[in-house]
Amino acid sequence: MKITLTDYAPDWPQRFEAEKTLLRQHISQPAVIEHIGSTAIPGLCAKPIIDILIGVASLARINEAVPQIEALGYEYISAYEDQMPYRRFFRKWNNGIRTHHIHMVEEKSTFWNRHLSFRDYLRAHHDIAAQYGELKRALAEKEWDDMNDYADAKTAFIRDVEKRAAAKLPVFP
Repeated sequence: MKITLTDYAPDWPQRFEAEKTLLRQHISQPAVIEHIGSTAIPGLCAKPIIDILIGVASLARINEAVPQIEALGYEYISAYEDQMPYRRFFRKWNNGIRTHHIHMVEEKSTFWNRHLSFRDYLRAHHDIAAQYGELKRALAEKEWDDMNDYADAKTAFIRDVEKRAAAKLPVFP
């Protein structure tokens, strides 16, 4: 399997905002909706799939939103709950092309915090984002048995960035 990356597209934030508006109109419970993944980092190459993180107050209420999100054309992948029972995962297709992923978790959970801190760190540190882009491009040149193998190959870099982000001290005026 070959991984296809594209250069950063300036319309990715607008595509996220449009989907966020649609989700807000259809999810009945309060939720925080964030743009994550490489499409959320200006200048970074990415698979052109908008990753969306939805945070809800309680895992007990997370399943209420599943049919509401499915009604918007998302495919709910319950099989991933075997590895991550705290997350609900959805994907959306348009003419056979995957366009969006949703990761729904409890707001302020470890998953929530890790993904937002990684995004925010790369947004603030363009040199590290560029290194990540170089790694992604090098890995995309390889042939993979499974897309998860490509994702696993990025894990050491991601964990290093997460550690850097966690060690950041507050800045006082």
